[in-house]
Amino acid sequence: MSNRSTPVTILTGFLGSGKTTLLNRLLTENHGKKIAVIENEYGEIGIDHDLVINSDEELFQMNNGCICCSVRGDLLRILGKLLRRKTPLDGILIETTGLADPGPVIQTFYADEELQTRLSIDSIVTMVDAKHVLQHLDKDEECRKQIGFADIVLLNKTDLVTPEELDSLEKRLRGINGFARYYRTKDAAIEPDKIIGVGSFDLNKKFDFDPKVLDETAHVHNDSVSSVGLQSEKPLDINKVDKWMGQLLKDKGGDIFRMKGILNIEGQPRKFVFQGVHMLFDGKPLAPWGENEKRESRLVFIGKELDRAALKAGFESCFV
Repeated sequence: MSNRSTPVTILTGFLGSGKTTLLNRLLTENHGKKIAVIENEYGEIGIDHDLVINSDEELFQMNNGCICCSVRGDLLRILGKLLRRKTPLDGILIETTGLADPGPVIQTFYADEELQTRLSIDSIVTMVDAKHVLQHLDKDEECRKQIGFADIVLLNKTDLVTPEELDSLEKRLRGINGFARYYRTKDAAIEPDKIIGVGSFDLNKKFDFDPKVLDETAHVHNDSVSSVGLQSEKPLDINKVDKWMGQLLKDKGGDIFRMKGILNIEGQPRKFVFQGVHMLFDGKPLAPWGENEKRESRLVFIGKELDRAALKAGFESCFV
């Protein structure tokens, strides 16, 4: 068994910051590295796996829980499996849920003797939604910790803010974390060698930000944020969906941190994929439905004070 230490990149960032977009870029870039990807999504229904482009990389998924809490055992199991590979990896990338505190993820690599000797954290990369992050920075502790623990910060969605707003935001974030490297990106476009294999992780800097970073009893979640998942095999009317979404964003957009879904539109041979962050919404046809694939709509909403009954009624109003 090789004793070579495999570098691990932890990809974090608040809901809707662009982690999946970056992940797709890393999976399709010709960087010549063999990387295993572990993704964790928060919600009752798994969707992110379908939004990730198929590639030659090894892709593992953990659903229905935060990587730093209920699925931490799954993370240890998957990492253990990767360590038993006959062919060594060039790296492992862990994409956390948008509500994850990176602290307990760091703890995972110091709580197991084999992981300590066989794996090493290479860097913590934090995606930042330049348009919406200020709405969460003071209210959501996880958002602040994601920035504070970062070795690299990607100020993403730069096309949605002015240069002056971007300068002001970066100054604010540097006040939280002045040690990280900052890059400005649009659509998560960045050269892979700027974030993978950079060797920028420094545990001492994490202690400077949070002396309890390795204290397993210090982690507390924001219970005001919840998830609602909806699914149905009944086909949807695209005009009804458009009307429902428009009204929903108008009425509740401020409370909906993230929404995403794959829709079965009546008469359409391709899956319709939508993603939204607060008041911003984007949808487009994606890959065709497979010949033997179940045509099923799946939606996930993440936010505060979500009304499950109202969301379910709105979804069902779109049935053909």
